[in-house]
Amino acid sequence: MLTKQDVLNMFEESNALLSGHFKLTSGYHSNQYLQCAKVLQYPQYSKKLGQELIESIPFSDDITVVIGPAIGGITLSYEIGSQLGVKTIFAERENGIMTLRRGFEIKPEDKIFVVEDVITTGGSVKEVIQFLTDKGAIVLGVGSIVDRSNGTVDFGGIPYTSILSLEVEKYKPEDCPLCKEGIPLNAPGSKFLKG
Repeated sequence: MLTKQDVLNMFEESNALLSGHFKLTSGYHSNQYLQCAKVLQYPQYSKKLGQELIESIPFSDDITVVIGPAIGGITLSYEIGSQLGVKTIFAERENGIMTLRRGFEIKPEDKIFVVEDVITTGGSVKEVIQFLTDKGAIVLGVGSIVDRSNGTVDFGGIPYTSILSLEVEKYKPEDCPLCKEGIPLNAPGSKFLKG
């Protein structure tokens, strides 16, 4: 079992825990940013993190599909799907709406585990859950490496587990003290790299 310090060590060794002034995918601002992609680029870390998530859920034997929202959930969903020996796909936005593309399909009888690297508000995951339930699939649970919601995220009664819970300060843009200090804003999240 991984300890909080084990996971933080992975982030530190990967230079994935950044300090500065960041625009999060949720739109909030923060003085810290977790770049999970830098951790997941190392197979030894993604394997351990995947194992940890699998071991933390009681329904792993029931999963038929693992899905993650693009881009943050792609690598983690693949790792978990690979370890479980089940189909792995990802959702992405088309015309601003979360959907399946690239020929990916789900069936009403599919039992799905939704994964994401970092969850702050859970917005992308909620969109994926809505899409899946609209198609009749069964969402067994949600998992992430990091929970940045300070324990407030709610997926409508769907079980949620994370490996690491971090209470990181976040600010609405209009209330951000870093903006008021004139510190340059960095927007590393994939949502904002699309232009």
